[in-house]
Amino acid sequence: MAMMGSRSAGSLLRQLGPRLFSTAVISRAAAEPSQALLYGSSIFATPARAPTTWVKLLSVRMASSSTPAQEEVGQQEEPATTPGDERKEVVSYWGMAPLKLMKEDGTEWKWNCFRPWDTYSSDQTIDLKKHHKPTTLLDKIAYWTVKTLRVPTDIFFQRRYGCRAMMLETVAAVPGMVGGMLLHLRSLRRFEHSGGWIRALLEEAENERMHLMTFMEVSNPRWYERALVLAVQGVFFNAYFIGYLISPKFAHRVVGYLEEEAIHSYTEFLKEIDAGRIDNVPAPAIAIDYWRLPANSKLRDVVMVVRADEAHHRDVNHYASDIHYQGLELQKTPAPLGYH
Repeated sequence: MAMMGSRSAGSLLRQLGPRLFSTAVISRAAAEPSQALLYGSSIFATPARAPTTWVKLLSVRMASSSTPAQEEVGQQEEPATTPGDERKEVVSYWGMAPLKLMKEDGTEWKWNCFRPWDTYSSDQTIDLKKHHKPTTLLDKIAYWTVKTLRVPTDIFFQRRYGCRAMMLETVAAVPGMVGGMLLHLRSLRRFEHSGGWIRALLEEAENERMHLMTFMEVSNPRWYERALVLAVQGVFFNAYFIGYLISPKFAHRVVGYLEEEAIHSYTEFLKEIDAGRIDNVPAPAIAIDYWRLPANSKLRDVVMVVRADEAHHRDVNHYASDIHYQGLELQKTPAPLGYH
């Protein structure tokens, strides 16, 4: 019975097909988009015109932000753009429209990598000369490890402090990410809070990355320096990852001493600027917005706030190491959130 019914339906379609799927009907479908989808594949009866009509109809149906006036074929409007602005908004049925943020002066916020609520004014009153004197064996190993790593860096970069800072930040941004990741996984495994340390370490990693994005605006690394970054990051990431698994107190102490060396490097950077050997160029726009600097800030002002950030990271990591030395756990000791 089913086969007979199918044959009857096929015979009926063969008889009525030329009448139902005529070019007149296709023209009516093109003129009445609201009914066009009802005709299904009948639109493809005219190969010269139908595929274009179908694509237009489909694009209108998929665009969630389209208005009734836009649902006429061939009349879908382009997103509004200002004169000289070639950017177009992404139209999607997911409904995730980008936020329109404005600065205090009324101009549009142009950074996607950070938002106005991520910015801050750096505290430059911090003690830059503070030093953790190594007393235990682990402290001495951490201290001399960092001092040893400084030797090839001095030889390679000499007085090219812009590229030196770039290289330094590609390394400095790794520990916070590794430590935050491992604490995050531990929190998931043990169903426990982190005491805020996950956020504190990830904020440190992001802050160091923003240092890198800033110095990329004022330095022009050579190809072999970029290659060196790849090699150093691969070695350092894995070494620090293993070191943190074995001894978090050692890992944090290493970072504390790394930050002390960073303070020294940026101090030398400032001396070169003050001596006129490095041009005190205008500060990059990304630095002015990220640290809320005055609009007329210079490179020296940027180095000052970056050095202050490094001093805060120094304190946080030495503090984390001291917590472990006292036999305590990070998640049970409140993290210094927002310290930098």
